[in-house]
Amino acid sequence: MKTDSNKNPHSEHDVKSRHLVHEELPQEHEDSLIRVLHKIIRLGVKILAFLMVLVIIWGIIDILYVLYQQLVSPPFLLLEVSDIFRLFGAFMVVLIAIEIFVNIRLYLGTDVFPLQLVIATALMAIARKVIIMDFNTISAQYIYATAAVVVSLGIAYWLVAHKK
Repeated sequence: MKTDSNKNPHSEHDVKSRHLVHEELPQEHEDSLIRVLHKIIRLGVKILAFLMVLVIIWGIIDILYVLYQQLVSPPFLLLEVSDIFRLFGAFMVVLIAIEIFVNIRLYLGTDVFPLQLVIATALMAIARKVIIMDFNTISAQYIYATAAVVVSLGIAYWLVAHKK
């Protein structure tokens, strides 16, 4: 049911939605030790978010450096297919790091576990594996197992996306 724009902007639902936290780590708990431990865990998650931003920046700098190195080495301004696939892998790592950061931020900022985003992150990670896979050096079982993971994650994503 949609809310009427003429209603009080400070309704109970609006006030609650501004202060959402995970039920697993409530800021108010009857046991003071548990309350302190929850605060420590929340601080740890914030530190992880900060570190993930540093990893993302470092990954971008690494991609720029590797790309520069590849373009200035003979043959100049040309990339071989293997170089392009390595760059694709590096791009995917940075994109996965960004997805993980978004997961962390959503974990801190809402009371909803972002299941669809977690599955999408896993899909991106397995897609990276597929992109950089060297089919000359891996076994058929590894390929079949990877395909099973891709299909399973695809079905899970579809189920979660269409549940709404």
